[in-house]
Amino acid sequence: MADPVSVRLPRSFFLRNDVVQISKELLGKYLLTNFDGTLCAGKIVETEAYRGPDDKACHAYNNRRTERTKIMFGQGGFAYVYLCYGIHHLFNVVTGGIDEPHAVLIRAIEPVENTAEMLVRRGFPQVKPQLTAGPGVMSKALGITTQHTGIDLLHPDSPIWIEDRGTTIKENERIASPRVGVAYAAECALWDWRFRIKGSSWTSKAK
Repeated sequence: MADPVSVRLPRSFFLRNDVVQISKELLGKYLLTNFDGTLCAGKIVETEAYRGPDDKACHAYNNRRTERTKIMFGQGGFAYVYLCYGIHHLFNVVTGGIDEPHAVLIRAIEPVENTAEMLVRRGFPQVKPQLTAGPGVMSKALGITTQHTGIDLLHPDSPIWIEDRGTTIKENERIASPRVGVAYAAECALWDWRFRIKGSSWTSKAK
């Protein structure tokens, strides 16, 4: 029997069509990677919701289907990793059912396992919030790159997955604010779809 306080999130968690609610509920869950036997883990402390096709900030706005975004049109529970500014690898979790192109961007984690490896990957001499506070640096610390886009997080051999370890973040423990870097998205830029754990020093700076 699986340990009730440390279980992989099931497919049903990601298949729901309310990406905003999923984005909230991912706070307090744990993102893990295991590449070549090197396991790292961190508590998710910051997320952003993106909802196609009506969200102008979403890559799949107006049902835009490209080689990059096609993974968003599949079923929830898969990784969508894209390159930002030609430098940063940003890790998203696809949600919803077939042809519901929603995704949650994981923006920051609080390191909990194998911080030493994260320091090596980031070239840091010591632990500080900048280690994993921000989606690009978080992916680098965990070893996630665009080559991992399309991975099924629910496959038993997946090198990336998300666990529930029994932590629940209550509504009054969350901060909701507009998403980062989406000023181009007109009225959608004002939606409070960025969620952070209140008081966490591991979230990226407020905008």
